[in-house]
Amino acid sequence: MRHTEFWQRLEHALGPGYYRSWAAQYVVPELGRTAQEALDAGVPPKRVWAAVWGALELPASER
Repeated sequence: MRHTEFWQRLEHALGPGYYRSWAAQYVVPELGRTAQEALDAGVPPKRVWAAVWGALELPASER
């Protein structure tokens, strides 16, 4: 997964007006930091998405 796909999925899940602020403010329990911090630290977007998917309890179709 590329960063662009990660951001597209997150925007789809949370909406265009909220997804960036959520990524910068919400500490994803599985990551121990925000999604933005994880990506900035070099965590692969696929792993970050898996953690976000679980935290948001999204349907299996969005995994």
